[in-house]
Amino acid sequence: MLNILAAAAMTMSTIIIPPGGAPGDTPPPDHITIDVVTVNGSGCPAGTAAVAVSPDNKAFTVTYSEYMAQVGVGAKPTDFRKNCQLNLRVNVPQGFTYGIAQTDYRGFGHLERGASGVQRASYYFQGMSDTRRKTHTYKGPLSDDWQATDKVEVAAIVYHPCGERRNFNINTELRVAAGSSDPKKTTSFMSMDSTDGAIETTYRFSWKRCP
Repeated sequence: MLNILAAAAMTMSTIIIPPGGAPGDTPPPDHITIDVVTVNGSGCPAGTAAVAVSPDNKAFTVTYSEYMAQVGVGAKPTDFRKNCQLNLRVNVPQGFTYGIAQTDYRGFGHLERGASGVQRASYYFQGMSDTRRKTHTYKGPLSDDWQATDKVEVAAIVYHPCGERRNFNINTELRVAAGSSDPKKTTSFMSMDSTDGAIETTYRFSWKRCP
């Protein structure tokens, strides 16, 4: 079990909360912490995923160090697909609740001509059917950083129920297919990892006051 505590504090002279419990990007004044309760998947072996809250409490990031799917020379038959499932406990100050307004995924890809890659993600609160599922496809030739942004309309943001304790689940997946490329002579891959912490997935909060 990976259990990483990430904390950030913010000091503000004036905190403006949208009226009537309306959603907004102004975070609560007190610090937020996130506990990684469980982490499972071929893309995030124990000790290779880290979570941190941004200094302004407006987002949190997930950084991976061994998240790569590949096909071709040097790849194992099962390497074409990698996935990661994170179960997080987001601890927010009393009187506030949160949803996810935007997610930014980043990584690096090298796809030979004829090959393709897929990045897929979903997230939801434990015990709730509401979820966000997005798929992004990339085609070779490609050898560059890649980025995918999923933005949620304000009316569609799903918030953690006030007064309840429900963990936040994140499921991500990378797939690579050789297609018409020659896997006996070439290697294609997509990664969502970073050895220097510069590449990370960012989840941007939307905040509301509880009734």
